[in-house]
Amino acid sequence: MQNIHAAITGIGAFLPEYRLTNEEISTMVDTSDEWIMQRIGIKERRILKESDKATSDMGVEAINQLLQKTNTSPDEIDLVICATITPDRPFPATANIISRKARLTNAWSFDLSAACSGFVFALTTGAKFVESGQYKKVIVVGADMMSAITDYTDRSTCPLFGDGAGAVLLEPTTEEIGVMDHINRTDGKGRHYLHMKAGGSKRPASIETIQNREHFVHQDGKTVFKYAVSRMADVAVEIMEKNDITPENLAWLVPHQANMRIIDAVARRMQIDSEQVMINIQKYGNTTAATIPLCLYDYEKQLKKGDNIILAAFGAGFTWGSVYLKWAYNS
Repeated sequence: MQNIHAAITGIGAFLPEYRLTNEEISTMVDTSDEWIMQRIGIKERRILKESDKATSDMGVEAINQLLQKTNTSPDEIDLVICATITPDRPFPATANIISRKARLTNAWSFDLSAACSGFVFALTTGAKFVESGQYKKVIVVGADMMSAITDYTDRSTCPLFGDGAGAVLLEPTTEEIGVMDHINRTDGKGRHYLHMKAGGSKRPASIETIQNREHFVHQDGKTVFKYAVSRMADVAVEIMEKNDITPENLAWLVPHQANMRIIDAVARRMQIDSEQVMINIQKYGNTTAATIPLCLYDYEKQLKKGDNIILAAFGAGFTWGSVYLKWAYNS
């Protein structure tokens, strides 16, 4: 019996129209375009400005585009996994809301929270449902409205984040393409270095937490940078070695778009050229669970069937992981 692989057969995306530039950021906090570009590599980021819109609306737009591109009917979808840390509400799951709005009437759905590693974790989870033979069409969507939890008085974090969504369709194949391998890891010691201080059961919302601005992203930048470089690089090299991938036969690295210096360090460790690295951080900033699918979307026309691709991410928790993917189609 032939093995079943889960292949990405299409990709959709959504980005808000509003562009928050470094020049505008510099009117909010003591920073400059030069400082942000040198330290992070971000020129602008997209922000969802409509007061009646949320993460689910971006996810729906990405999925609707995906369905149209792949000529897929909404009622054909079996499962939706939404990777997000900015759900519309604590409950119900944003994936449930997305399914309703996108008319995915036959799909069950759930959210997955792994911060910037969310898409990698959700992709490998969705792949297992396809590989089992039980499901034929699974949508994995990474969507985050980071502007909702960004403190625009905090110069250390407000230049980092943007809003956006990307979605992929997974379908079964017996060809040697699709999700071939993955390595995912977590370490709870990271919970102290990158987190939101209040809003959960440990520290529920109160007048005090609001006054102390505890409902925004808090980051120990130096510690996160150190761990991100080592963990992302280690796991990317590990999956290369495990699958006999060399710099010469690797088509693309798709790294989480958090910081250009982190991306460069991972590429050096993998001994690959900059031309093999997907980069769009300068346009969108860190959209958390959406960065990797947005990269795939931007580079889709350059991808060829059979291309060896490695996805690599690192996020709060700490979470980190890599996926070895063989691209499934020519655009």
